[in-house]
Amino acid sequence: MLQQDLHIHTTYSTSDNSVAPEQTVALVADVKHAIIVGISDHFECLVNGDFEGYEKEIRQVGLKVGVEVDGHPWVDEATNYDVDYYIFHCRDQNADYRSLDKLLTTGKPVIIAHPNVFHTNLNQVPSECLVEINNRYIWRTEWKQYYGPFTNQFKFVISSDAHQPNWLAQAVAQCAATQLNIEEHLVF
Repeated sequence: MLQQDLHIHTTYSTSDNSVAPEQTVALVADVKHAIIVGISDHFECLVNGDFEGYEKEIRQVGLKVGVEVDGHPWVDEATNYDVDYYIFHCRDQNADYRSLDKLLTTGKPVIIAHPNVFHTNLNQVPSECLVEINNRYIWRTEWKQYYGPFTNQFKFVISSDAHQPNWLAQAVAQCAATQLNIEEHLVF
């Protein structure tokens, strides 16, 4: 069993066609693939009045409530909702880097989502942020070169970024972390 998995999507991510219809909150809770499990659906899918039901359903099954915030345009609104943590898309743009400070002022963990895919300049990310290595995207870049210089600067979180039941695993991300000599930071 994994220690934690905080980047998991469910059918609440209605605009994401990678999410399988079977990927419900109940299914993720039933699988019990990690000791600490958090759901972090796309925030922009929840602002139409679905957030209250989303939060209630997740908390009822004992999971952590997160949201995946797609860059600076959504940060102000996202900070108004009761979540346990943020997954943040930080593209290589000044507005996204500036938005990190606003998220950090909430006192809640801020996890930089698959920064290797968004070409995030980790030199511009505050060291209080957690950096994600996830199973879905780690292999898409020269990850040793990308993450290697930062292994002592950040705490790292390993996740699945699961959109489907069979994605609830972290084997590739765990392998990369081991090769980088990274010990996973447990958020909760």
